[in-house]
Amino acid sequence: MDGVAQRLEGLSSTVRDAASEREAAFAAVVDRHAALMYRVAFSLLKHPQDAEDAVQETLLKLYRGEAWRAMEDERAFLARSVWRVGLNRLGTQGAKAMRNAADVAGMEIASAELTPEQQVAGAAERRLMRELIEQLPEGFRQALVLSAIEGMRSQEVAQILGINEGTVRTRVLRAKAELRRMFLERASGTKGGRR
Repeated sequence: MDGVAQRLEGLSSTVRDAASEREAAFAAVVDRHAALMYRVAFSLLKHPQDAEDAVQETLLKLYRGEAWRAMEDERAFLARSVWRVGLNRLGTQGAKAMRNAADVAGMEIASAELTPEQQVAGAAERRLMRELIEQLPEGFRQALVLSAIEGMRSQEVAQILGINEGTVRTRVLRAKAELRRMFLERASGTKGGRR
């Protein structure tokens, strides 16, 4: 009977070691990519708590499964995973997820080197740019946010959105052109209204 007990204890020790190695490996992945996952979720959900919830939900799903162990491109895999969870959250919590952009403005930190007037002007330009980005067609906005704002490569954006790289580049170029057009239109409308 002692031989069986020793084998069971050895097996138990092996299982504990494997579990702690798994936890350590997963923690390392989280440490490397949690900030990226949050930015991707926030760019879609537009609210800090919703983005945090999406990241936590994604990490919990990944930890329960084993797909994260076979990731070839961790950054793209995790961004795509949190993007999908975010899309699901949008579908179920549409109104809640699309909260006022004022929450984002509260997170911005003004540069100490700028005058108060420059800070106000910069904040107004950032608000306008966020507003214009929100007006872009969904496909253009998603590609632009992931590529230009999050700094992801076309290949990563293509994997996340489920489209090819050429389409990503085209959407980003068209989004930038549309933003430029809307910005100039708004600027000329503002100047014209003051005359």
